[in-house]
Amino acid sequence: MAGLWQQPCYLGQGRVLALLHLICLLSPATGALPWDNTGGSSPLEQFEVVKGNFSRTFLHVGYHKIAEIPAGACNISIQETKKSPNYLALLSQRGVSIINGNWLINRPGIYVALGTYLTYRRPNEIRSRNGESITAPGPLTEDLHVYLIYQQPFPTVQYEYSMPLNRYLAPEPGTPSAVLPLDDDGKTKQSIIKEAWHPNQVPSYPTVNSESHVTYTWIKNGHTECSTTCGTGKRQVVLECVEKDSQTAVPADFCHPAIETTKWEEDCNIQPCPAYWDVGEWSECSRRCGPGTQHRQVICRQVTDVHASGTETSVTVKSEMCGSSDMPVTQSTCQLKICSQWDIRSEWSPCSVPCGVGQRTREVVCVSNQGDVDDDQECNMNLKPDTIENCDMGLCARSWFTSIWSQRCSAECGRGSRTRSVVCLMDHVTNLPLDSCEGERPPEVTSCDSGPCQNRLEWYTGPWSQCSAECGNGTQTRSVACILNSDGQMEVVDQLKCSSLSKPITSQPCRLKPCGVQWYVTEWSACSRTCNAGFRVREVRCLADNIVPSDRCDPSFILESREECNKQPCVAEIDPLCSDKYHNCMVVVQARLCVYSYYRSVCCASCSRAQETHPNSFQNNHIRR
Repeated sequence: MAGLWQQPCYLGQGRVLALLHLICLLSPATGALPWDNTGGSSPLEQFEVVKGNFSRTFLHVGYHKIAEIPAGACNISIQETKKSPNYLALLSQRGVSIINGNWLINRPGIYVALGTYLTYRRPNEIRSRNGESITAPGPLTEDLHVYLIYQQPFPTVQYEYSMPLNRYLAPEPGTPSAVLPLDDDGKTKQSIIKEAWHPNQVPSYPTVNSESHVTYTWIKNGHTECSTTCGTGKRQVVLECVEKDSQTAVPADFCHPAIETTKWEEDCNIQPCPAYWDVGEWSECSRRCGPGTQHRQVICRQVTDVHASGTETSVTVKSEMCGSSDMPVTQSTCQLKICSQWDIRSEWSPCSVPCGVGQRTREVVCVSNQGDVDDDQECNMNLKPDTIENCDMGLCARSWFTSIWSQRCSAECGRGSRTRSVVCLMDHVTNLPLDSCEGERPPEVTSCDSGPCQNRLEWYTGPWSQCSAECGNGTQTRSVACILNSDGQMEVVDQLKCSSLSKPITSQPCRLKPCGVQWYVTEWSACSRTCNAGFRVREVRCLADNIVPSDRCDPSFILESREECNKQPCVAEIDPLCSDKYHNCMVVVQARLCVYSYYRSVCCASCSRAQETHPNSFQNNHIRR
């Protein structure tokens, strides 16, 4: 954003006033300035104002360039729109730090660089919501690079400066000047005395009475009180209009009014001010609760210049100049609040086991100094008492336990066996592996005798065969025999002799694992022909384990739903009474004349074979004919 600004920042104050005075003396009687007659604008009045805005959401932590302000700029203003942990920084075009460079944060104050003084302000962190700012009157002697030290998201910085559109170069201090306007005949209209001037000296620029040739001029007649007692302050010069030769005071109207209306300043009390301790603000407490520490920056400074605006220029000096023994402390103890404490609310619970190693628990809460229960994060987690621990109740007794022997012998006659269960248990009813108890494991099987067997018939079964299907539903079988047991002697006899006994089953369904989806087919249908290649069909479906249609079967393994059958050629049954009476009966067949009874009788054999081969042709031809 640019605009025209009317402020002659480019010339020193003394030079501007002297230049304006000369311009006024050379102006026509109407009071118009010399350049008014040409319709142009004064080069002292036209300035371009440049404004910019730097706003980002997220950046990497560190320095980020905002703008480059060119040499010659003046009325510079750089402002952070709101308070944040971010910092402004200034570097010269050669990378030399001016403010907050090289990761060193400077104190607020006035810094002299690039031909001007730069005022760095950082508002109080507690009482102000404004961000940092840097201002400078200028003009700059070289380019100024503006940076942001990014630490927090959403930074916003606005900057503004002015650049002259036409620079008017005033004469250097000490350069004499004399401009004599002429009338039409080339003679001088007025007499102006040549006098050298200094920026801190009031130029006389006397007014000459053309009739009496009496010269009136302004002289210094005192000054106001100095703006400061030390460090080079400013005071206003009090002027008085006098007749130059006699130094007699005359009314101010006799002297040129441009000088009187200007506030002339001069330096005063140029002796350095005593050094002082510049004390920064305390940092945040190092701990959220309980005793902590906070720090602040203490620097020995000395004021070197006090400006009319009330700002000061100061420099950092050695600590000895402030008196090291009187240096304020840079570290202090602090406590924001009393820390919450851990409170044990219950005793240890009973052990989780009656014997051996178990666990026990208790309730522990974080309590504020007001007695309220806080979140655990408010207390020091490193000091939290244990809420669970192991407990040892001593060794557990381990013993073998057995059930009662079964009442019936496994054999109805002869020798058999009886069984019982054996387990290893501890005294708190925990089932352990069978080898965990000490001592020999009791037997689980014992023999028994049901008396001698005398000609006893019984069924004998063999082992079950493997399942007929690897997955899904299958069948397994076993052999069954009728045995005659005669006092331990066994003999296989006809199964009819055991018909009075309940025969064990010889087959049973089995299922090893689910098959998932697979192809299922029906039986083949009957062949469409008995000879000469017919076809038969069957239905093919993809079914899941629960016999529900599915589309997840592998298409590459799909089974055929149609195939050829009865591919053998048809052979006609030869009737001894059926023969061809003519040698050219093949022509009768080709002409399809076999549909007529006469030709079937005289060419019986040929027509019979043709009918076996193409039975439909005869019927269709007959219909068409």
